[in-house]
Amino acid sequence: MFHKNTEKLESLVGSNSSFKGNIDSKGTVRIDGSIDGNIHADWVVIGEKAAVLGDIVSRGIIVGGRVDGNLHAKEIVEIRNKGQVHGEVHTSKLTIIEGAIFEGRSSMQKEESKVVELLSKEKIK
Repeated sequence: MFHKNTEKLESLVGSNSSFKGNIDSKGTVRIDGSIDGNIHADWVVIGEKAAVLGDIVSRGIIVGGRVDGNLHAKEIVEIRNKGQVHGEVHTSKLTIIEGAIFEGRSSMQKEESKVVELLSKEKIK
């Protein structure tokens, strides 16, 4: 799911919990309850029974539940088979598993490759 060097789970909203307000966290945030507000974290995991009403900004987002809002991920957005996204998705890599629901727009931007041009010694002289 995540790389070995990914930050550990920092925050959790449990399945019997609801939260109103914005979350700003370093590391991974897992939501299994309901959130009414925006989320900004390194990685965000939305559980199958979770509901988020707000925007999410992250390096990577996995959606197993319902999100009504816009997703902005630097690396990847994955909408799992029971996931629902109603809003815009901005990412460089988008995965939608069969059975998922996505209503909205998506824009995918490749990260610009950082090409370094090496000059031979002959050109420098």
